Amino acid sequence: MNWLEGINRVIDHIEEHLEEDIDYEDISRVFGYSVYHVQRLFAMVAGVPISEYIRKRRLSRAAADLQEGDCKVIDVAMKYGYTSSNSFNRAFKSFHGVAPSEARKKNVML
Repeated sequence: MNWLEGINRVIDHIEEHLEEDIDYEDISRVFGYSVYHVQRLFAMVAGVPISEYIRKRRLSRAAADLQEGDCKVIDVAMKYGYTSSNSFNRAFKSFHGVAPSEARKKNVML
């Protein structure tokens, strides 16, 4: 496997496990290199560290969940690993520019 295929497999693994705790050891097994090398190569190719990529993907999926359904904000926060609605609200607003409750409105662009 070349390094580009490895990065794609890592991204696929992350996407499949966004609602769970993602262990860097599991990611390194998927890639076939040490955690250190996977983190460095991922950051070099993707332009962001793995942790930031995971955080941004979770916030993107959370926004989609809020726009598509009528679930509670706290339920979405818990689904994507946030332990409080306050921390989720801060992260969501920082990333999307609007509060999670505002994301449900039809005319809001995220």
